[in-house]
Amino acid sequence: MPPAPFQTFRPTRRRALTGSAIGLVVFGLLLWWLLPLGERSPSGSVTFSTGARTGVYEKYGNLLKTALARDLPGLDVSLTGSEGSWDNVERVATGKADFTIAAADAVAKYQFQDRPGALRLRGCARLYDDYMQLVVPRDSPVKTVADLRGKRVAVGGRASGVRLIADRVLQAAGLDLDTDIKPVGIGIDTMPRALKSGEIDAFFWSGGLPTNHVRELSKEFPVRLVELGDLVEKLHRLGESSRYYRAAVMPADAYPAAQRGKAVSTLAVANLLVTTDRTDPALTEAVTRTVIDSRDHIGTEVHAAQLVDLRTAVYTDPLALHEGARRYYRSVKP
Repeated sequence: MPPAPFQTFRPTRRRALTGSAIGLVVFGLLLWWLLPLGERSPSGSVTFSTGARTGVYEKYGNLLKTALARDLPGLDVSLTGSEGSWDNVERVATGKADFTIAAADAVAKYQFQDRPGALRLRGCARLYDDYMQLVVPRDSPVKTVADLRGKRVAVGGRASGVRLIADRVLQAAGLDLDTDIKPVGIGIDTMPRALKSGEIDAFFWSGGLPTNHVRELSKEFPVRLVELGDLVEKLHRLGESSRYYRAAVMPADAYPAAQRGKAVSTLAVANLLVTTDRTDPALTEAVTRTVIDSRDHIGTEVHAAQLVDLRTAVYTDPLALHEGARRYYRSVKP
């Protein structure tokens, strides 16, 4: 029987299409592996305005910069010091800085006065509360804010959030900062030394609990904290931006050496992570993510940062939430 004739293989149209599809898939996977086709990590440079030297804002800024270097290696973060909240708000609003931390009352006042760039301000996260602290020597005759009349009192720099709150607390107690006390414009880096040396009779400080400078002072020098909680209602009558103060209690273990097992009534105000509508949404989303994800790491050194909570971080009143921050919160919403 003669051998069958040689048959040439002719692929069908279906087989050809299937083979082409497989080839395209393989090629696509190869491109995905070799080329950075996904969304790039934000890069470039940003400026973060912090606060007074050795203060909580400065420490937080340094720790956040380290976290951002880990999460966003292409982003160059520059830190710049400031006098505090008011200074910070003004810098960001006018484009001198891209991000900052500021207390809600300072932000609200900046908006209320319709200062340059106020309408461009946006919030990224509610961070932690600052507690108002009035520190005096343990044997001081000062028992209430009204007792500060005629005394030398450190109230922070002119552009600080401390001075803003101190001015209002004094008003609520019936005192004028410029005429009824002797105001001393120094920051937390020098307040403890000035109190120990007798250069001042008291100092106001607004910061997270515990503030290291106050804690160390209480270990070296006998001090106590004056209660301020009874002034909250009077504060609320001073104007719209004063509504951001709430009654609060410093727990007895905040400064054990100063409080001697006693909780102290005071007032608190929220700190916000602030930027403007000029900031790229992808960058803002990434920075907000790092802020929330780094809570525990930063909290080991800035104890107040442990209170950053995803459930409340979205409430940045009086600021509207930045679109990039909104994207982040939507992405992690349960």
